[in-house]
Amino acid sequence: MTSLKIDTPTTVRLGEELDLVKLNDFIKSQLPDFEEIIEVSQFPGGYSNLTYFLKTANRAYVLRRPPVGAKDIKGGHDMAREYKILTAIKSIGYAKIPNPIIFSEDENIMGCPFYIMERVQGIILRAKDAPKLMASVAPNEMRKLSEALCDNLADLHAIDIESTGLINIGKPEGYILRQVEGWHKRYLASQTDEIASMDNLANWLKVNLPTEGKPTLIHNDYKYDNVVLNANNLSEIIAVLDWEMTTVGDPLMDLGTSLSYWAEANDGTFEKTFNLSWVEGNLTRQEFAERYAEKSGRDVSNILYFYVFGLFKNSVVIQQIYSRYKKGLTTDPRFADLIFGVKALSKKGIKSIESGKMM
Repeated sequence: MTSLKIDTPTTVRLGEELDLVKLNDFIKSQLPDFEEIIEVSQFPGGYSNLTYFLKTANRAYVLRRPPVGAKDIKGGHDMAREYKILTAIKSIGYAKIPNPIIFSEDENIMGCPFYIMERVQGIILRAKDAPKLMASVAPNEMRKLSEALCDNLADLHAIDIESTGLINIGKPEGYILRQVEGWHKRYLASQTDEIASMDNLANWLKVNLPTEGKPTLIHNDYKYDNVVLNANNLSEIIAVLDWEMTTVGDPLMDLGTSLSYWAEANDGTFEKTFNLSWVEGNLTRQEFAERYAEKSGRDVSNILYFYVFGLFKNSVVIQQIYSRYKKGLTTDPRFADLIFGVKALSKKGIKSIESGKMM
C-alpha cells in the first residue's frame, strides 16, 4: 500500500466555472434516470482540456470540455471526436477506459461542446507528486511501474484496428508527413517570438522523413498523468485517459511523443514539469525504447526522428497556449512563462540531432 493519495479534485479555477442548473437540465432531458449533480470541483494540472469532478448522491462522474479561449485552435479540442473514439474502443471490449455517458455540442449549456464519462478511481501520478513518490515508493517498485507503462503502450498498439473498424478514425497513409506539416502550420499560426531552433527542427523533420510503419491505434498523449493506477499495486494500470488526439498511424510517432515527455535526472527544470519519470528507478528513455521494441517486435533504430518530432509537437502545443495568454484569451498565470518552455524543448531537439541520440 502506498501513501500516495487517490487523485482528488479541488476548487474550480476562476473563470472556468460550470452552470450547474443548465447542466442538470440538459442531462435530465436526455437521461431522465440520471441523478442530479449536487457538487462540482475540478481536477488540477494540465494545460489542455479542462476536467471536472461531478458528484451525485450515489455516483461520481467526470466532465471534459475544451479550455477557455481555445476556439482559435482547430482539431486539438474536439470533444465529439474524443467521445466517439471512447465509445468505439469501449465497444470492442477494451476495459482500460472510462465508460462514456453522454455528449453535447449545445453551446448554450457552457459555451462549448463537452462530454461526461464515469469516474475511474485510482492514483494519477502528476509531476508535482515527485517528492511524495520518492518518499513512499522504492526504486525497484518505480522500475516495475515504468515497465508497466511501456508494456501497456505496446498492448495499445496491438489492438486490431482492421477487424474492429478503428482504422476508420483516421487516415494512416502519409500520416507522418501530414503531422510534420500540420504542426509546423500550427506553430506559424501561433508564433509570438522568433525562435531559430523551431524553424530548424521543422526543416529537419521534413528533410528526414522516414518510411512509414504498419499503422496502429495511437494515443498521442501517453504519459504518467494520463493513466490511472491501482492504489494497492502501482504497477497495475486500470485506465488510460485523455484520448483527444487518438488516431491511427505509425506507432513510433506515439512512442516518440511519450519519450519526449520522459524526463530524466539530468534534464532541466521545465522538462521535469511534464513527468516524474526522472525519479530514481524509472527506465531511461533509451531503456523505454528498447523494452518497447522487445514487447512489440518493432524496429526502433530510428527512434531519434520520432523523439525529435515529439519535442517539436510539444513545443507547438506550448506555443499555442502561450499565444492564447498573450492575446488575453486566458489569464491563467501558469501560462505567463511558457515561451521559455518552447525554447527549452526546441533546443533539446537540436542537441539531440547534433549528438545523434535522445538528449
